[in-house]
Amino acid sequence: MTKKLAIVMAAGKGTRMKSELPKVLVPALGRPIIDYVLDALEESGIDETVVIVGYRADDVKIALAGRKNLSFALQEEQRGTGHAVMCARAALERHHGPVLVVTGDSPMLQPSSVRALFEEFERRPTACLMGTAHKENPYGLGRVVRDANGDFLRIVEEKDASEEERRLTEVNMSTYLFDAQELLQALGKLQPNNKQGEYYITDGPGILKDEGKRVAALAVLKPVEALSINTVDDLAAVEAALREEGKGEKK
Repeated sequence: MTKKLAIVMAAGKGTRMKSELPKVLVPALGRPIIDYVLDALEESGIDETVVIVGYRADDVKIALAGRKNLSFALQEEQRGTGHAVMCARAALERHHGPVLVVTGDSPMLQPSSVRALFEEFERRPTACLMGTAHKENPYGLGRVVRDANGDFLRIVEEKDASEEERRLTEVNMSTYLFDAQELLQALGKLQPNNKQGEYYITDGPGILKDEGKRVAALAVLKPVEALSINTVDDLAAVEAALREEGKGEKK
């Protein structure tokens, strides 16, 4: 059985959270939000996880010290999500097979969704398989555009979307399953061609598709998995959803 690798992007500061903590250590129902992400990965059968740390990296390392099959890669300067994944290059270079890339601030990630992505990847190998979801109110999220045959075409961000594209309900969930070696190739071609001068992992699928590689999107994620944490209001929504699932601090 092919070994399953995961990369968790967890380098950022929770600027809008009104907290000096690293964003992924902000507590939700008494536990750091990254705990829920890592629990989901463990439960889904991930063999090895690399956590990308940056802001107050030592605090994140200490908080996760008891976890097995987990290592860290340092992103000294935060230059975007693509740059974060580049910091895990050593792990990618020795891995031949699928690698899951997720964010550390999406605590509603479901093990069943992760398993479904790996199963699809095994059935129909791709350079990149994106995990997407259908959301009734997709405002603010990147839309997944498909061609007439229903195949993945591109991701379009809200601000760049046409009126027709804004009506699409399938959204990008920042959940990617790459072939590790294809990901390495794509990382080498990322360009900071944006106002922020950052490298975005969202450009990876397009780069691979333009090279004639197979890129697919699977709408297997549940709408609740779109709950990531950027503001205090987001945290309240996540805590309500976690209560519904019976999760929280372990007594």
